[in-house]
Amino acid sequence: MDRKSITILLVAFLLIISWFKLVEVLYPPAPPRAVTATNTVATATNPSVAAGTNLPAAPLPAVAPGAVQWTAPAAEEKLLELDTPEVRYTFTSHGGGLKVAELKRFPKIVGNRKVTEPNRVVTLNTKAPVAAMTILGDSQVLGDGLFTLAKSGDGLRAEKLLPSGLRIVKQFTPGTNYLLQVSVWLENTKGEAIPLPPQEWVLGTATPINPLDKGPLMKLSWYDGEKSDSIGEPWFENATLGCFPGTRRTEHKVDGKIRWAAAQNQFFTITAVPKQAATQLVTRHVALPPHDRADVPEGDTPVAKPFGFQSAFVYPGQTLFPGPTNAVHREFTFFVGPKEYQTLARHAKQMGNNLDLIMDYGGFFGFFAKGLLVSMNGLHSFGLNYAWCIIAITLIIKLLFWPLTAISTRSMKRMSELAPQMKLIQERYKDDPAKVQQKTMEFYRENKVNPMAGCLPMLVQFPVFIGFYTMLQSCIELRGQEFLWAHDLSQEDTVAYLFGFPINPLPIVMAVTMFYQARLTPPSPGMDPMQQKIMKYMPMMFVFILYRFSAALTLYWTVQNVLTIVQTKLTKIQDDKKAALGNGAAATAAPAEKPKKR
Repeated sequence: MDRKSITILLVAFLLIISWFKLVEVLYPPAPPRAVTATNTVATATNPSVAAGTNLPAAPLPAVAPGAVQWTAPAAEEKLLELDTPEVRYTFTSHGGGLKVAELKRFPKIVGNRKVTEPNRVVTLNTKAPVAAMTILGDSQVLGDGLFTLAKSGDGLRAEKLLPSGLRIVKQFTPGTNYLLQVSVWLENTKGEAIPLPPQEWVLGTATPINPLDKGPLMKLSWYDGEKSDSIGEPWFENATLGCFPGTRRTEHKVDGKIRWAAAQNQFFTITAVPKQAATQLVTRHVALPPHDRADVPEGDTPVAKPFGFQSAFVYPGQTLFPGPTNAVHREFTFFVGPKEYQTLARHAKQMGNNLDLIMDYGGFFGFFAKGLLVSMNGLHSFGLNYAWCIIAITLIIKLLFWPLTAISTRSMKRMSELAPQMKLIQERYKDDPAKVQQKTMEFYRENKVNPMAGCLPMLVQFPVFIGFYTMLQSCIELRGQEFLWAHDLSQEDTVAYLFGFPINPLPIVMAVTMFYQARLTPPSPGMDPMQQKIMKYMPMMFVFILYRFSAALTLYWTVQNVLTIVQTKLTKIQDDKKAALGNGAAATAAPAEKPKKR
């Protein structure tokens, strides 16, 4: 490759690496606004006012008539815990809801280093501005926001009597397998009807999994009885082509019957299943307090401006008549735990609501993701480490597709041998493209060559690769699993930092195998020398794309490359032996010429 080509490729790769930083310089984001813990809630008299909107600290804008603000009560916050073998739930008197949930079986992991202190475990709804199951609305349902907490049997009771005569009672009862049952009563204790305004029932906030989480896999998902959908940071960014900043969005609404909604990050979720489907779901982008520096390992830098997605079910206003028989009673089943497919699928079967769609294993590629996950867990049940499970699955896939890959290799080799004749056809009919196409197809038929044979294995294996990628994105089984130098297969395999840049060996090994594989692959006929050189150095681009991906995915790709190299070598050796035997048989079969008599 000449110097000019090398320079162009180098510049292209540098642009790929620095693209997002370059966009930030060319299109700097708007200066951040100071944020308070204040939320504005839509009411019946002014439904256009956005609930949960972050407001400047000073000066505060004028509040629209009829709207009130959620602010943490001035009274001291009282906390009460419910402890189960799986989850420690902490409830707060401020809003009478779930403040934070600690998953006792999952140690906290920051980056690819496991934190071993017993009290450092995964938490959900971490530092959220509003507790889960807080009811937001105007003064008739909010009041001063202060509830009385008390243990009640195996659960907890939060209660409040408002000046309007409305009594709110919430009963929280923990179950097994990360389930939490919630019942809420709205009762009119006065002798006259109370106009009950629209309410937002906060189901929780999707928060970062750790201080290094920039939120690419954090999202809010929901299911309407027919299909599931989700939104994340890209929707709120509203960037043109995914790169150029646009007008940021702050609120997302879904109308219809919401069967469940899930505030989730990469591996964990708070999912609420209302017994009475909500008429609307509203989600807002909210700022979170800065991360504690003590939670970040030395050498790592926490995300400077953490954020979350606060979501709430919306119920319409109504008239609430006196007496306990007319009370509004709503029930919810919460799943507060890990995104384990088997656990979610079991709950989905019991509830009949496709709760396992939280994993995003729906659609065509989801079928392969589920199959690969079940296969990996099946192999693990025999005592195999998860890394060896990935290697074993890759080997099985390679064996299944071995015949197709062998056909592809032979076809590409045959095409390479016929390249000179094809080039002659192109030169002879260069002024008539239709004639070139016709003669080329005739040439293929005469030599029994199928140009699509080289692409067939790639097309067949593509769904498997996408399924593998989908499965590894949220596969909690790989979290904290070690292999060789990789401390966590769900994260990149960083072993050191060089001037702040992570050194990840697996993507480098993957690049070496890709380069070697490219050398063994014959070039396509008709490809000019410059294209051949570009294809030769194409693996560099994949290295930059996959460099920060999980160790599990790069391990799969590396093993796949190694097995393809082995198969290419074996196919070549086998073909050479057949050719040698064929030539020997032909020489033996040829009759010796008898000398002529004179």
